[in-house]
Amino acid sequence: MIKIFYGNDRRKTQVAIDKILGKDYEVIEADGITRADMDSIFRGTSLFGETRKILLKGLNENKECWEVLPDYLDTTHEMIIWPSTLDKRSVVYKTISKMKNVELKEFKIEETVDHFLAFKVFDEAFAGRGAKAIKMCAQLETDNDPYMTMGAFVSQATKKLEMGSSKATRAIKILAKADLDMKSADVDGWNIVKIALLKIAQG
Repeated sequence: MIKIFYGNDRRKTQVAIDKILGKDYEVIEADGITRADMDSIFRGTSLFGETRKILLKGLNENKECWEVLPDYLDTTHEMIIWPSTLDKRSVVYKTISKMKNVELKEFKIEETVDHFLAFKVFDEAFAGRGAKAIKMCAQLETDNDPYMTMGAFVSQATKKLEMGSSKATRAIKILAKADLDMKSADVDGWNIVKIALLKIAQG
């Protein structure tokens, strides 16, 4: 059975992957494969003839390969597909969701953020008090979403820009880069948030 994991909680997704596949498995980035590679990935054997353990990442971003996925769901390999997003309106999703040999599982973060606290944390960093901002950030980590927190920081930085703060432009650039990193890197979102705060404090 092929498993397809999706959703915005990357940490829980990775934990689930490691629990199922263990620590010794192949990781294939779909942006580097072609339609011709699908046969070797889904049906090719290892040198020892054993069942392979494969994590296939970002297949939805490779249109030519994603569209033929339903043709390869009979694989005997232990495989998890981890798309960056999953469009439930697409023909591929509607096809695979009806197949018995496919397990679809969503890992979703409850998107909450304490805006008042997030604004205070940002203000501390903006005032150059990076250490205090990081210490206060620990309170946010308890029950807030890092992605939503980043959005609150951007909102606060934008307000300062509108008020004529010259430092705000640099802060917004730092936050934009951090937001991009959160969407593309396999790194804990809160670590990226803290690094951004320290960079803002240094300005």
